[in-house]
Amino acid sequence: MTASVHAAHLAQLNVATLLFPLDDPRMAPFVEMLDPVNTAADGAPGFVWRLVEEGAADATALRPAGEDVIVNLTVWETPEALWDFAYRSGHLEAMRRRREWFERHVEAHLVLWWVPAGHLPTVDEALERLADLRANGPSSRAFTFASSYTAAEAAQHLRTVPQGQS
Repeated sequence: MTASVHAAHLAQLNVATLLFPLDDPRMAPFVEMLDPVNTAADGAPGFVWRLVEEGAADATALRPAGEDVIVNLTVWETPEALWDFAYRSGHLEAMRRRREWFERHVEAHLVLWWVPAGHLPTVDEALERLADLRANGPSSRAFTFASSYTAAEAAQHLRTVPQGQS
């Protein structure tokens, strides 16, 4: 985890519904991108943390949102750091090709929210934020790049970290 002077960090969850199982040959180009993209994320300026299954290099085997849904949960120092990684790195190639591997979503599949620096969100917390965005639309509690809020605007939510978590 990268140290930060920021009082708040930006958490990000995105979910993707697989068109085919990960071991299907049609998914091979995506699977081949996983290690290089994850390595790039780990070294990206402003990167703090990403969800990884215990004993694995990534979180693709975790299926908390459904058997055919993969999740990506990360924390970044700033929205700009996440944006730069997502849209100005090798990650962009995976995004350009996503229709080859994933269903088109009819509801929100990406949610952003502010967390206190040092807090690592749980998958349950992340899925709850996505559900909030889907049910209520963007707010300072759960938003997207297109409808973003600052950490100051979300300050009331920074104090509502679930009991027992830091």
